[in-house]
Amino acid sequence: MAGHSKWANIQHRKGRQDAARSKLFSKLSKEITVAAKMGDPDPEKNPRLRLAVKEAKSNSVPKDVIDRAIKKAVGGDAETYDEIRYEGYGPNGVAVIVEAMTDNRNRTASTVRSTFSKNGGNLGETGSVSFMFERKGEVTYPADVGDADTVMMAAIEAGAEDVESSDDGHIIWCADTDLNDVSNALEAELGESDSTKLIWKPVTTTEMDLEGMEKLMKLIDALEDDDDVQRVTANFEASDEVLDQL
Repeated sequence: MAGHSKWANIQHRKGRQDAARSKLFSKLSKEITVAAKMGDPDPEKNPRLRLAVKEAKSNSVPKDVIDRAIKKAVGGDAETYDEIRYEGYGPNGVAVIVEAMTDNRNRTASTVRSTFSKNGGNLGETGSVSFMFERKGEVTYPADVGDADTVMMAAIEAGAEDVESSDDGHIIWCADTDLNDVSNALEAELGESDSTKLIWKPVTTTEMDLEGMEKLMKLIDALEDDDDVQRVTANFEASDEVLDQL
């Protein structure tokens, strides 16, 4: 399985979830505020906001935190954030995409560049690695929602493009522009999803050994620790033997 779908499992095993929880809440809240500010404050009339709220709920963000993030946008006291994508290379030439929301472009660019440099990578130009990924919608369900055939049929009916089922659960992919419709159709058939979001799905992957993976995790951890960084994606592939040693 390509690395992008293993990343959460690695972090879980390393026990990083609690340590990163407040940071994650803050990043999810920022996405909600930006989505509400850009469109209608009603999630039912604003697909981006609906997805942001759904992702926050799936990560156990309390309802009052979600409501506060929406009110912040409506009240007009929300900061103005620019959405920026940085692209670069990590250890072993693995491609890395960094999505950020910032109120200070210079600060964020400088921090991201130095984080790459300090961790064996280098920041490239926009477009330097994104051609190795496709922008997709991703919906995940736990394994016990149904067997592979059940989920595959529901995904086809919903208009999805691809499904990957394993003991860890089901990952359903669709065109980025179809995510709202596909997730609604899946919800009607399979119930609430674990996660619904836009992702960068690797088209080509770079095989990593243990040493390379340790260096890459250090880079991604450092990038994710930056408050301006919303999400980091890398096109690594690693064997179960390597992942089990992390």
